[in-house]
Amino acid sequence: MIQRKLSISNVSRRAWCIILMLATLVLFLAACGSTTSSGSGYGGGGYGGGGGTTPTASSTGSLIKTATATVNGTSQTILTNAQGLTLYYRTSDVPPSTVCSGGCAGAWPPLVVSGSGTPTSATSLSGKLTIVADANGNQVEYNSHPLYTYSGDTGPGQTTGEGVGGVWHVCTPSLT
Repeated sequence: MIQRKLSISNVSRRAWCIILMLATLVLFLAACGSTTSSGSGYGGGGYGGGGGTTPTASSTGSLIKTATATVNGTSQTILTNAQGLTLYYRTSDVPPSTVCSGGCAGAWPPLVVSGSGTPTSATSLSGKLTIVADANGNQVEYNSHPLYTYSGDTGPGQTTGEGVGGVWHVCTPSLT
């Protein structure tokens, strides 16, 4: 009987250790705190997996659009890329040292351009669009915040990246 109690206790301990390790891994991946860079701009594939290269927008035409989407239960005007995918910023990015590069950029593909001209928007914005040369390439910024899409958003109007890791947020025209 004593032996049975010990084995149940060991099983419980192991289960809790596994749960704790998995929870830690999930939090680490959600935070995307990678500061390393690979040659292609990131090492996690396109929009969520499977190899590929960093999506690069042409420097001609409007790179940024606005749309209305629901963010945390509230309808807001947000910034999107030319394909209508929600754009995000990371609160800990301080150019020119972008925090999200390397493996992180696999989950959060940066909005980069092939040229160095000033990016444009299809609509008038109160803020300023610029380009910064960083670990991801020529990355588009809005009011000095590097812009990203989120691999968890599979279509226009989705804002599933809002609040991830406590550092990722939907970019709105009022971002300062």
